[in-house]
Amino acid sequence: MTAAALVAAYEHPYTRHPASGTTTEQVLRAAFRGVLAEAGLRAEDVDGLGVASFTLAPDHAIDLAWRLGLRLRWLMEDPHGGASGLNLLQHAIRAVEAGDAATVVLLAGDHLDRAAFRHLVENYNRATAETLTPLGIAGPNALFAMLTQRHGQATGLSEKDYAQVPLSQRRWAARNPHAVYRAPLTLDDYLAAPVVAPPLRRYDCVPVVTGADAVVVRAGAEGPRVEVRAFGASHNHDGQRGDGLHTGHHLVADRLWADAALGPADVDLACVYDDYPVMALAQLQDLGLAPDPRRFLHERLADGHWPLNPSGGQLSAGQAGAAAGLHGLVEAVRHLLGRAGERQVDRARHALVTGYGMVLHRYGACANATILEGKR
Repeated sequence: MTAAALVAAYEHPYTRHPASGTTTEQVLRAAFRGVLAEAGLRAEDVDGLGVASFTLAPDHAIDLAWRLGLRLRWLMEDPHGGASGLNLLQHAIRAVEAGDAATVVLLAGDHLDRAAFRHLVENYNRATAETLTPLGIAGPNALFAMLTQRHGQATGLSEKDYAQVPLSQRRWAARNPHAVYRAPLTLDDYLAAPVVAPPLRRYDCVPVVTGADAVVVRAGAEGPRVEVRAFGASHNHDGQRGDGLHTGHHLVADRLWADAALGPADVDLACVYDDYPVMALAQLQDLGLAPDPRRFLHERLADGHWPLNPSGGQLSAGQAGAAAGLHGLVEAVRHLLGRAGERQVDRARHALVTGYGMVLHRYGACANATILEGKR
């Protein structure tokens, strides 16, 4: 079996206000070129392509491949939002190991102006269009506000506790030149921000941006690389009948750590899907990194500055549509390759990356996670 590894990662800069005429194809093309340059490859070297995007339609992965001038042996498109990046990675690794492709580029991104974003949230899926939109629920804020209320009641956490997630990530974002929001954020700033849906405030909700992300998976890489030690996924784990306080991660956590031959204390950084602070925390609890959430928030994040989403996460770097599914993977790969610049986590060797999303009636139905190891 051929060994497969991640050899490069690239993020086309996110922006809240893209130039007039910007298209989704343009930002995906820019990410494609950027990651090839990072890897020292040419388009002719690529024989596999995976794509995730909400706004590429009516085009699909094959249309994008044609426009990029690619001739491929392996092609995949994944529409599952925050879980799509790791879904693509899982299949790309298997494809390379099986010899179906030797060099795979995974791309995810969107251009979302105001009109495109409104159409997306009102027609996200049939459950949204038929059940939520008629109630005046435009987007997931109200759903995750209710989930935050339930989580707070179950854990005893207050708004000042949840604030530690965006505050910690903003400190990291200050060292990320590509983060959309880098200005210092204090607890007073957080508490003074407008309430969006009680108890969620402005800084609890991801800012919508335009941008794209990319990684390269190659066969037989011998130089600096990142290998997948373990992978786990659980989709539609409870049929939307639970309270949402557990993600599907809790069903795969034990097997994930066992397959990796590691434990939660062994990871040097975590890049978890952070559309809202409560969901970052729920995933960390399910995966064993935050068994005592209040202690984790105040001793590891606030006082210890532990590297949770050192890009700034989506809460500070932005959420570029389906690119959110690759954002954490790109950040983790950068650190494990020693290419994260000023925010580089010292001696980073192991990282946890998660995906989460695809809200149905009440909360996300998809969850996946991977444990990565850097080889330098």
